Amino acid sequence: MAAGKVEKYKSDGSLGGNALEWVNARFPATSLWKEHLSEYYAPKNFNFWYFFGSLALLVLVIQIVTGIFLVMHYKPDAALNANGVPVAFASVEYIMRDVPGGWLIRYMHSTGASAFFIVVYLHMFRGLLYGSYRKPRELTWLFGVGIFLVLMGEAFFGYLLPWGQMSFWGAQVIVNLFSALPLIGPDLSLIIRGDYVVGDATLNRFFSFHVIAFPLVLLGLVAAHILALHETGSNNPDGIEIKANKDANGIPRDGIPFHPYYTVKDIVGVVVFLMVFSAVLFFAPEGGGYFLEYNNFYPADPLKTPPHIAPVWYFTPYYSILRAMVWNFFGLDAKFWGVVAMGASVVIFAFLPWLDRSPVKSIRYRGPIFKTLLTLFVICFFILGYLGTQPPSPMGELVSQICTLFYFGFFLGMPWWSRMDKFKPVPERVTMK
Repeated sequence: MAAGKVEKYKSDGSLGGNALEWVNARFPATSLWKEHLSEYYAPKNFNFWYFFGSLALLVLVIQIVTGIFLVMHYKPDAALNANGVPVAFASVEYIMRDVPGGWLIRYMHSTGASAFFIVVYLHMFRGLLYGSYRKPRELTWLFGVGIFLVLMGEAFFGYLLPWGQMSFWGAQVIVNLFSALPLIGPDLSLIIRGDYVVGDATLNRFFSFHVIAFPLVLLGLVAAHILALHETGSNNPDGIEIKANKDANGIPRDGIPFHPYYTVKDIVGVVVFLMVFSAVLFFAPEGGGYFLEYNNFYPADPLKTPPHIAPVWYFTPYYSILRAMVWNFFGLDAKFWGVVAMGASVVIFAFLPWLDRSPVKSIRYRGPIFKTLLTLFVICFFILGYLGTQPPSPMGELVSQICTLFYFGFFLGMPWWSRMDKFKPVPERVTMK
């Protein structure tokens, strides 16, 4: 049977076989299994970096399942109860203290949010290493960038729901940023808040987006990302298209079935991940104040501003870029340009397939220019992330401005420096290095 052609399932006469044949006559269960698992041929030289795609899917499942149980007990209400505590905050405390296993579900969800961004960042970094955004996977990459954007929105909307001090004031700062946009800014901020101040209407809006709207979009993009990937085939550490070298049966010579080979291999990554995840979950769920800020254990108080307002760690690199913009251009203030720079720093990833002009994909065959600049880019990203957690200072502002310039220079200069590099010859077949 040629690769890509799935034969229709025929019953073997058993009860289970007859049931499966009945299902397949009405739903392509067997053909989907074969097309996307047992007869989907992936490169045989996947390495450590290829664990993070499946781990991202695992964390998505964890977030959905734990979110369902949290919604059963959470109340999106900013009004004060008989004890003078906001109902939303009190419902989170109720989950933590009185619901059987509620503390575990809540910590799984909060730790899972950080874990989601960790594996997604590593998954994106693997794409940079091996050129997974290059032809013919441009659409797969664009779906991935869409997932990243929606994931950021999902995390932001969920951040307000505990109705703690940092949740409230963080949402206040971010929503007010939209008011910097010319013409539509004030009205847009009002629509997002649902009121002139962050309050009960804002909480209900964010709850609806976090629980219904954004998860639906996220699931759709994940499905599109996987379908697009399986249409073009997976990239590999050599950056070689295995579909270009097939045997007489149409099967790639350098490919192996995803199931059982990579499904079993991914179990190793899942076990290691769950060990680390469990260690954090049971021994340090606050993550040293990075996963759950200490100010968020106090109920929101509109009359008491925290001394330093900062977003969660996975937003801090972009928050630093926002704060780095202190100049007024074309009659528009620095706040506007900060919002533009912050948005551009995320959206610019979508243009990578057309910015990179290198004749090779993988870092294995690129020269010192790419390796040096990518290393400096990662260092700048970490520096920006750290500075975003710190109070503003003159030295921090200067360093963040330098890192911001390099951040954008890495992308905007790529059409030139990616062609100037030295390259090694790419082998015709994948290697097992």
